[in-house]
Amino acid sequence: MPHKLRKTRKKRGSRTQGYGRVGQHRDQGSKPNRKCGRHKAKWSYVLRYEPDYFGKHGFTSPKSLRQKVKAVNVGKLDESAEKFSVEKESGKLFVDLESLGFTKLLGTGKISKPLIVKVPSCSKSAAEKVKQASGQILTESQEQGE
Repeated sequence: MPHKLRKTRKKRGSRTQGYGRVGQHRDQGSKPNRKCGRHKAKWSYVLRYEPDYFGKHGFTSPKSLRQKVKAVNVGKLDESAEKFSVEKESGKLFVDLESLGFTKLLGTGKISKPLIVKVPSCSKSAAEKVKQASGQILTESQEQGE
């Protein structure tokens, strides 16, 4: 809040305004909350102790290249197979995870029902557990080969 008697108003006309000799506070930049003078008075410090202070470092991959993986575990699939299932084929429930928005099937949990699962990718443990429960996994690579 501005007021009439702040320090700069009191010190008007006093040549250095409470900062001592004229050249004492030159080349320092403004003080609070940043590393001032790195290109000026403190340049020798930067050269000696922080040579990599300026410039860009490292690589950040573009967000467009990152794959968005939405995964579901075998245990959750076993619990809610009746909700997800579309049709029955030869006594087995058919679950199309791709149409539900899932991209990967993971192997945490137990499976007790024989399921036919359509999914873009799955882990080895998930594939083994589904096969042990006399089920089947349909992935994109299998469908292209047929």
